[in-house]
Amino acid sequence: MTTRIPAAEMTGLYGGLVKRMARRMVGNVPDGVAVLWHNKKVMNFSLGVGRKVKKWDRCDENLKAFANMAVAAFVGCEFCLDYGYFEAHNKGLDVRKAREVPRWRESDAFTSLERDVMEYAEAMSSTPPTVTDELSARLLDALGPAALVELTAHIAFSNFATRSNIALGVRSEEYAASCDLAPLAVASTT
Repeated sequence: MTTRIPAAEMTGLYGGLVKRMARRMVGNVPDGVAVLWHNKKVMNFSLGVGRKVKKWDRCDENLKAFANMAVAAFVGCEFCLDYGYFEAHNKGLDVRKAREVPRWRESDAFTSLERDVMEYAEAMSSTPPTVTDELSARLLDALGPAALVELTAHIAFSNFATRSNIALGVRSEEYAASCDLAPLAVASTT
């Protein structure tokens, strides 16, 4: 499958640097990076914000990973879901639970806090958003204000990435399969 905008030829010193960094991080140059190469300012913004988001440390990494994958499953970004599994594996997170995120409502793998986080991710991702005062209050009690602010911003960035990838036609690159994480759960129909 190809992207909706063809991949650009990543040339020059900067192109070589970006390709080397991508290969070091994931083993190849993702299609999405080659598409974004058409507008380097947008690419630099996207990758730069993504690097900054990864440095945040007030919210539990597993919770943020589950939220990110819940957004990807809810919105339908197969690249983001695939890459989310890959990252969970590489960060030493709970991949048993990560596999279950697309069907979190039916799975018995998650705690009530993890379920609230995924519900929050989906509520933020709905159009219009459907976040309730009750859900926010539960998360505030469980996480505290700093972690909830971080989780909220993390989910917002996940929506930026997932929706951009879907619009550009960026699809799974089988990262999860390279970590022996396949087969993965599929989203429920409810």
